[in-house]
Amino acid sequence: MKIGIVGLGTSLPSRRVTNDELATTLDTSDEWIRTRTGIGARRIAADDVDVTDLATEAAQKALDDAGLTVEDIGLIVVGTATGRAFPSTACIVQERLGARGATAFDISAACSGFIFALQTAASMLTTVEGKHALVIGAEKMSSIVDWSDRSTAILFGDGAGAVVIGPTEQAGLNAFELGTDGRGAHLLFKDIDGPIEMNGREVFKFAVRKLPEIVEKVIQKADSTLEEIDILIPHQANLRIIDAACERLHIPQEKVIVTIDEHANTSAASIPLALEEARQQGRLTPGTKLVLAGFGAGLTWGAAYITWTKGENT
Repeated sequence: MKIGIVGLGTSLPSRRVTNDELATTLDTSDEWIRTRTGIGARRIAADDVDVTDLATEAAQKALDDAGLTVEDIGLIVVGTATGRAFPSTACIVQERLGARGATAFDISAACSGFIFALQTAASMLTTVEGKHALVIGAEKMSSIVDWSDRSTAILFGDGAGAVVIGPTEQAGLNAFELGTDGRGAHLLFKDIDGPIEMNGREVFKFAVRKLPEIVEKVIQKADSTLEEIDILIPHQANLRIIDAACERLHIPQEKVIVTIDEHANTSAASIPLALEEARQQGRLTPGTKLVLAGFGAGLTWGAAYITWTKGENT
């Protein structure tokens, strides 16, 4: 069965927190943050908004975009690092949508979570009832950040993005490249009762090395070339990482979607939010070739080679 993306939806909190606002409580400045990260602002969810609220809103928008109903959904997979221990975020989303017939579960792969969830859903789609699957990346990173720690508080934001995948006339999900190296688990982690802790220097070195590597590997798996790629959507962790990877790959900046200035690092939500930005720019048409590439705690990494198939669902 040929599978592609047939619907896309996102959710962003209304509250926009600028670097200048953070500078009122932290020893930092807009210039300091922008120079080191490329971040200018981030969206922060209200205290009474849960990650499940963001995930559900994005999922419903993706369903509407696909012209489908919950009866068409046989699987819901959520990539998140900020959901509750149990039940899973996906279970709550299933209940709120009324998708009674859908199998639902979460995947924890940090900032690589959306790619892991996408590959998992694609591989399972032929074995579940219902023709389509919802794949969601959703995070409320503000709930796990130590807002007194300048090294991490400036980096993260909240949001969610979702896609519906299902049968398409053309193959849309062409290739995946996933991986994990638990030897780096100590570089970026969160204990049960503690905030995020990160060795920024080592994570940066890992990301600059791994991002171009997985882009090249997934392109090779798809029997394609860098020149054929229309759009690269990298995980939005740090603009310097994105720029360094593009320089190594010799990918022109105009092919790269960057949202970190307004979204900051939204972990598993980063890539689907950037996918919506590409659509808003009018750059997603049937046949557009994209590479999605993420990396995160674990250490984990994942890339997907996609041909845009929105509008071709059967």
